Amino acid sequence: MLTLRQSPLDLFGRLEQQVLQAERVPAAEIHDNEQAYTIVLELPGVDKGSIDVKATDRSLVISAERKSETCLRSDDGAAESSGPLHSEFRYGTWSRTFRFPGGLDRERLEARYRDGLLTVTAPKAQTSTTVSVKVED
Repeated sequence: MLTLRQSPLDLFGRLEQQVLQAERVPAAEIHDNEQAYTIVLELPGVDKGSIDVKATDRSLVISAERKSETCLRSDDGAAESSGPLHSEFRYGTWSRTFRFPGGLDRERLEARYRDGLLTVTAPKAQTSTTVSVKVED
């Protein structure tokens, strides 16, 4: 909502921040079959050690950080520069939450990182119970 204290330029500034934040979130594919959900995320240049995968009963939270290399080294080990002249790479931390209609078997969760792709397999929980309730007068 626009108030008297905000100018339209403030709104454009906030929109630009949201767009920049959205560009940092990696692209994802989600597959569903009878046994599991499979989530594949594009994470080029991310160190495997910075990836964190957590699961609750029906959701999966994946976060990571892509760090900037501030100093490049030449073949002889000498520092060449303190940073890029121009960069369009995205650096920083991000987190994504995926919610599923059915429960997840958190004990059998698997994650694999190869060639810049993180693949998380979240088996579906097989505990479906039926409860009968006696209707009383």
